[in-house]
Amino acid sequence: MLSAEIIAIGSELLTPEKTDTNSLWLTGRLNEIGVEVKLKTIVGDDAARLEETVRDAVKRSDVVITTGGLGPTEDDITRQVTAAAIGRELVYHDEIEAHLRTRFRAWGREMPEINKRQAYVIEDAEILPNPNGSAVGMMAALGEKYLIVLPGPPRENQPMFDDFVFPKLREKSGAIVFRKRILKVSGLGESAIDEAIAPIYSAYERVSTSILFNKSEVEVHLTAQAANAAEADAVNDELAAKIVEKLGVAVFSTDGEEMEAVVGRLLAERGATIAVAESCTGGLIGERLTEISGSSAYFIEGVVAYANEAKIRTLGVDPEIIEQHGAVSSETAAAMAAGMRVRAETDYAISVTGIAGPTGGTDDKPVGTVFIGFADRDRTKTFRIGLPGDRYLVRWRASQAALDFLRRQILKR
Repeated sequence: MLSAEIIAIGSELLTPEKTDTNSLWLTGRLNEIGVEVKLKTIVGDDAARLEETVRDAVKRSDVVITTGGLGPTEDDITRQVTAAAIGRELVYHDEIEAHLRTRFRAWGREMPEINKRQAYVIEDAEILPNPNGSAVGMMAALGEKYLIVLPGPPRENQPMFDDFVFPKLREKSGAIVFRKRILKVSGLGESAIDEAIAPIYSAYERVSTSILFNKSEVEVHLTAQAANAAEADAVNDELAAKIVEKLGVAVFSTDGEEMEAVVGRLLAERGATIAVAESCTGGLIGERLTEISGSSAYFIEGVVAYANEAKIRTLGVDPEIIEQHGAVSSETAAAMAAGMRVRAETDYAISVTGIAGPTGGTDDKPVGTVFIGFADRDRTKTFRIGLPGDRYLVRWRASQAALDFLRRQILKR
């Protein structure tokens, strides 16, 4: 199995405002062809540190991929530094300059002279064309190893990688194909899931299984290796079916779908409609449902009834319910859901009311207390949940719990 390292270049990636998403995408593509990513590194615009990082990477890994730093400005240092790290010169290519000048004229302006820097390529490296930007990529063979230098923007490096790099690495990696499947599980913790399914996945020697928790659900990652994609997919299908049989309704997706997409599909398949009444989530559930293309077929209306007066005026909640039980209560959640369904004339309605924090909690109802309501034409149901985390996480997890509650109720019909 080939090993790989990814080096993301740019001082902006070391700030709180920017995230390196290139490494995630590249890792997924490399894993598909059996190339295992051993290390990911972010390096700022520091020539000495970058040269050291690249030099060390090519010593220990079969494939080294850099992203970023190929622009025309002074802080774009990737060309000269990567060349120095592997002991090669930069070679100027007149044809790249000519191509750049033609492109700039097509855009209605002359090329700034500073862009001539982008015509330099590492000695003996293959030039990787870039129809989506000005910076070409480079692929340098180092014996049996490769140093691959890509531009930073995903709209440029992803087509470049798929068109020119991926086929060569696939050929070099051999006949083994790796295929990944993600199952998503709600309502169970990592330990409980692993205890239940470990005897199942342990019987599959050619499938790597990992269990990961994200902010509101648990993911079971299956990576099967086989001689071809169809065979690997068949193994994943078989193992996934056994896991679903064991965990039951807790598995809400077997192909990585988000909860809102799953719920939307269930509603669309049944020709059913939904309305949402939100307090502590502030419209997050409605936002998630309407992120899905085609949601107008089933999402009718959403109300953010934050104040008590809004719950009474807009949703028809009896003031005595709030007076006796409080805005954060099972009774209020039930009244919100029932009132929302009547208002919107939908098949289903869900509601959320809770304490997202960091203030507002009491001994009886601490921060993270959330009540979720559900109503259809025949019944109204609620449940209480205690959610850990800061304000953002409580609100997100409340939206996830509400959507999952809706999913489970739809499946019961």
